[in-house]
Amino acid sequence: MHETVKTTASRGREMLGLLGFLVLATAQVSNMILARGVAGSVPPFSIAFFRWSIVAIGLSPLIFAALRQHPDLLRREGLGIAAAGFLGMFVCGGPVYLAGTTTSAINLALIMAMAPLMVLLFSLAMGLERVNRWQVIGMIVALSGALLVITRGQTSGEHGLTQGDILVVFAMMAWASYTLVQNRIGAGIGFLARIGLFAAFGALFSLPFAAYETWSDPSAVLSFKAAKVYLFAGLVPGLFAYSAYSWFASAFGALSTSLSMYLGPVVGAVLSIVFLGEAPTLIHLIGGVLSLGGMWLGLRRKKDDKPDGKAA
Repeated sequence: MHETVKTTASRGREMLGLLGFLVLATAQVSNMILARGVAGSVPPFSIAFFRWSIVAIGLSPLIFAALRQHPDLLRREGLGIAAAGFLGMFVCGGPVYLAGTTTSAINLALIMAMAPLMVLLFSLAMGLERVNRWQVIGMIVALSGALLVITRGQTSGEHGLTQGDILVVFAMMAWASYTLVQNRIGAGIGFLARIGLFAAFGALFSLPFAAYETWSDPSAVLSFKAAKVYLFAGLVPGLFAYSAYSWFASAFGALSTSLSMYLGPVVGAVLSIVFLGEAPTLIHLIGGVLSLGGMWLGLRRKKDDKPDGKAA
């Protein structure tokens, strides 16, 4: 009887976790849908500025508490915090919204989903990880799938590489770099307090560009439609997504939570069809299978390896 109750509780927790990861992935990918949906109608850096400002303001109680406990934090690690804000919030902010004018939401989601693999590549380059045969095979397969998606199977012409694809590749690489440095900065303060500090710097980096957009086209930046976009961006893929990520990481572990990115392209494709009318093409399907399969293979072997290098 006791074992039955325990098994039922465990299955319930797994189902709740799966549902939670799906909600988390939806919140994360909603930013890609937003980037594509409002492309050209709401200036990109203004979205980024208000998004990160809302996140920073929402997390300000945690920020102030952390600064009271560590009054020398900004003096000691201000440069690192600014670098994290630049990589994770600025480069992954306005440029992604700008990319939505020339590439699809599915492309945005598929390219950004490559970030965990890029983290592994950076770790290998810096000597932080040991490479094995399966990781090499997984990386080659995943990168070939990403290349197929980015170029749409062509190397030139209007259906080949776009400016938006290039911007998202840079954003994805910046996010991978941010992932590597974020936990090495601000040791001793909570995850959400660090996010709030990074967001504050991301807003500051975006401010000059947002000010220029306001000066150039005030009606687009200060419209009621724009205000709704800012609020959505700040609350859903902003405060909610980061807070949920923090909670799931504490409940299920950081690695399991990071693998929720695998759901991103799938959720992105569904949301693209529902809200944007952008159905995935055969190239998207083939490239997505290659990319996600390769990432799963490389990262799965990483998770399963014992410290001595033998598979568990």
